[in-house]
Amino acid sequence: MQLLLLGTLALFVGVTVAVPAQEKRVHHKPDLSDHAHDDAHGFQYDHEAFLGKEEAKTFDQLSPEESKERLGKIVDKIDTNKDGFVSHAELHHWIKHRQRRYIEENVDKHWKEYDQNKDGKIGWTEYKNTTYGYYMDVEFDDVDDKASYKAMLTRDERRFTSADRDGDGVATREEFTAFLHPEEFDYMRHIVIQETIEDIDKNGDGKIDLQEYIGDMFTPENGENEPDWVTTEKKHFSEFRDMNKDGFLDANEVSHWILPAEVDHADNEARHLIHETDKDNDGRLSISEIMDRMDFIKVSTITDFGMLVEDHDEL
Repeated sequence: MQLLLLGTLALFVGVTVAVPAQEKRVHHKPDLSDHAHDDAHGFQYDHEAFLGKEEAKTFDQLSPEESKERLGKIVDKIDTNKDGFVSHAELHHWIKHRQRRYIEENVDKHWKEYDQNKDGKIGWTEYKNTTYGYYMDVEFDDVDDKASYKAMLTRDERRFTSADRDGDGVATREEFTAFLHPEEFDYMRHIVIQETIEDIDKNGDGKIDLQEYIGDMFTPENGENEPDWVTTEKKHFSEFRDMNKDGFLDANEVSHWILPAEVDHADNEARHLIHETDKDNDGRLSISEIMDRMDFIKVSTITDFGMLVEDHDEL
């Protein structure tokens, strides 16, 4: 069972405060679609992969004419070199962009909060003062869980320092993205692993035993019976997670658990879309080929089209 990303930020008494995590952590990329990838039973997977899940929420809202016009504008965005065709690389980039949109929107939101002097960078001092400033003045005396807030400050500084690749004390947008979403960056893997172990390792021995592993996911109440999935997780711990069979998960085993080598689903989907749509087998898609397979792309399900065709710099 995967864990969700720690480091949630919230507003408290008018000041942005890093709140000790109450959420789980995610260390894998979001699925391209919630639907099964089975063309025999429909193309909803391909539709959501192509457009993004957020824009594919309702069905058949556009006429065929409207769909073709709007699809043309989307294809123009995908065709970055403007040669009139969509290559595998361009389609791969587009699908990954749709997949990463939730990250970009989160970074946009927090960038505006933390870049106080509007210089296009966020210094550690800017972040610390905006997030903790009020409470640091009173040594966190105004919060109930003083130790947790102090620990979070230390943890944020460690993560910020790791994200700041050139060590100049300020984060570029890319570095700030690595700070907020370390699971997306290979050079931040050690931070994700370290934070995960710290969260689950209750006895402080630097590794995770079975009780700690299960306790992070399930705590029985009032004689509650253990659900079947807990039994399954115990089996996963002993048979798969604990690779050296010593009864614990060390840093290497935690890495394999939460940051497994992932299949590039965006690449696979780009290849699949081209295979199903490329009539002349030249390895790229023309606008006519795409239009001819509108049933496959199912573009008529777009409802929030405005977000797709805005002139975003990142596209």
